[in-house]
Amino acid sequence: MASNQEVEVKFRVGSLPALNHKLRAAGFRKQTPRTREKNTLYDLPGAKLRKRKELLRLRQYGENWKLTHKSGGKTGRHSSRRELETKVGGGKQMDKILRALGYQPSFRYEKFRTEWSDQKGEVMIDETPIGDFCEIEGPPRWIDQTARKLDVSRDQYIMKNYATLFNEWKRQTKNSAGEMTFRAIRRKKR
Repeated sequence: MASNQEVEVKFRVGSLPALNHKLRAAGFRKQTPRTREKNTLYDLPGAKLRKRKELLRLRQYGENWKLTHKSGGKTGRHSSRRELETKVGGGKQMDKILRALGYQPSFRYEKFRTEWSDQKGEVMIDETPIGDFCEIEGPPRWIDQTARKLDVSRDQYIMKNYATLFNEWKRQTKNSAGEMTFRAIRRKKR
């Protein structure tokens, strides 16, 4: 979205092929093919950002890097947060800068993401180590219309971030993985 306000919902995906079919039938076009995404959240000592309900993330999406700050979260029927982000030339160098400023990695997660659009909003399919999810991001009314086209009801909406979903998954599965990466979760399953 061009705005600095991110409005979205997530939902669990039962069948990726069925969701892809519904997206095509609803007039969506694939914008980005399935791409590996690696994310690192940073925080200050004492979890100052988390306590303020803020997020600082360095994301690698394929060969591209972005630095994102999210704040001011509100949850109603949709999740809404202020989002500021910028492209970064080198992720390793940005990591060094953040650490020099006192930020430390607090959580890592990864997924394979496929992006779809109908030019009014975006739908992202995320294949994560803890299951498949879909995010619908755009204007609130459009989100609800799109969800209906995908046979998703409001009671299926998820307003939680991946760190929260990961912690819930860990409690449910009694898995002790420290991060939501394919390698960490695969290693803990053995």
